[in-house]
Amino acid sequence: MTPTDRFTGFVDRARAAGRLVVQPRMGFGELHRMRAGLRAVRDADATTVGTVTLDSYTRCHDDGTARRALRDDPAGLNGFPLLAHGVPAVRSLLQDCSSAGFPVQVRHGTPLPLRLFRAMAEAGADATEGGPVSYCLPYGRVPLARAVAEWSAGCALLAAQPVPPHIETFGGCMLGQLCPPSLLVALSVLEAMFFQEHGLRGISLSYAQQIHQGQDLEALAALRRLAGERLSTPHHLVLYTFMGVFPRTEAGSRRLLAESARLAVRGGAERLVVKTPAEAHRIPTVEENVASLEYAASVAAVTAADRDRSPRATESGLYEEARTLVDATLETGRTVGDCLVDAFARGVLDVPYCLHPDNANRARATIDDRSMLGWSRAGAMPVTATATAPVTARRLTELLTFNRRRFDRDAVRHPLRSAS
Repeated sequence: MTPTDRFTGFVDRARAAGRLVVQPRMGFGELHRMRAGLRAVRDADATTVGTVTLDSYTRCHDDGTARRALRDDPAGLNGFPLLAHGVPAVRSLLQDCSSAGFPVQVRHGTPLPLRLFRAMAEAGADATEGGPVSYCLPYGRVPLARAVAEWSAGCALLAAQPVPPHIETFGGCMLGQLCPPSLLVALSVLEAMFFQEHGLRGISLSYAQQIHQGQDLEALAALRRLAGERLSTPHHLVLYTFMGVFPRTEAGSRRLLAESARLAVRGGAERLVVKTPAEAHRIPTVEENVASLEYAASVAAVTAADRDRSPRATESGLYEEARTLVDATLETGRTVGDCLVDAFARGVLDVPYCLHPDNANRARATIDDRSMLGWSRAGAMPVTATATAPVTARRLTELLTFNRRRFDRDAVRHPLRSAS
C-alpha cells in the first residue's frame, strides 16, 4: 500500500478535528521573502498549509527571462522562479519551512509540467495541482493532445516517487467564473480520474465559488457524490474564494471572503484557498495574506458552531447533468486522457467563452433571474439550455461584474454588516 503523503495526512487530521484548512495563493521571487512568507502562514492563527506559486516566466518555460529577472529585479516577479533558483535552493527552502504539521503545495499554471514536476520531486514538494484540461485551455494555444501526453508523463513520474505527492485538480476552477457548475464538477472529477489512472493516490477536487450559495452547495454535494462513485483513492474537496472580477471596496471583498468561508463549511469542503481585498488592485503582501487566512478561519469557526442557520442547497438536477457529462466523455472506453481529447473535439465538453483552438466555443452561459448560472446555448453538449436571450457584449460585461457590483453595493448599503 502506498504511504499517505504529508498533505493528505494533514488535511485528514484537520477534518477529524473539525477544522477547515485555509491556504493562500502566494509566491515571491526572492528566496528570503518566500521563506518569510511561508513561515508567516505557518504561524498564523488558523489551520494552514503553505503555498509556493510560480511566476509567469517559469510557467511559460521562459527560463532565460526568469533568470534575468531574478538577477536584476526579483521583487518585480509575480511568483517564485523555481527552475531559476535551482533544485538545491528549493529543497533547502522546503526543508526549512515544510513539515508534517505544515505541508507546502507548489502551484504552477503550465500546460507542459514535466520539467517542473521533475524539479518538484527532486526538491521534495509535498503537493502540486493543475490538470491536462484546466491548465491547457485557459492559458494559451498548446494543443490539448500535447498537454494530455505531457501530463501523463508527469503524473507517472510523480507516482513513481517513494511517497507520491498530493495532487489537486484545477478543473473546478475553469476560467474562474461564468462556467455553469455542472461542467466544473464534471471537469474536476474527470481530471481526478486522470490522476488516479496514472497512479496518483492522494487527490483533491477543486470547485470555485460562483454567484449563488444554494447552487454552490448543490455543486459541492454533486462533486462529493461523483468523486465517491468514480474514485477509489483518498480524496477531499477544496473550495476557492471567487476567482472572477473582485469587489473594489475592502468591505465588499471581506464580505465575499466571508461568504466563501461559510460555503466551505456548509458544503463540507475540507480546504479553502482564499483571496485578499488587495487582489482587485495588486499582488497582496504577506501580512494581507495572513489577515485573510485568519479572517476566513474565524468565520469558518463561527459557521461550524451555528449550522442551524445554513441556507438550503438548490435542487436543479446538477448532479445528474454533471454525471451525464462524465459518462458522455468516457463513452469511447479508452484512457481518460484520450477521452478528454475526443470529447472536446466532438464538442461534448465545451467551455463557454474559452478561445483555445481545441475548444468548440459553441456553448454559452448566463445568469438567470434567480441569480443562478445556467446554459444559454448548449452547442453539442448533453445539457439543457434554459435561457433564450443571446449574450451580447454588453450583457457579457454585466455578467462578468455581477459579484463585484453585488458585494460593493451591499457594502455601501450595510457597511457594518459587510465588514463583519
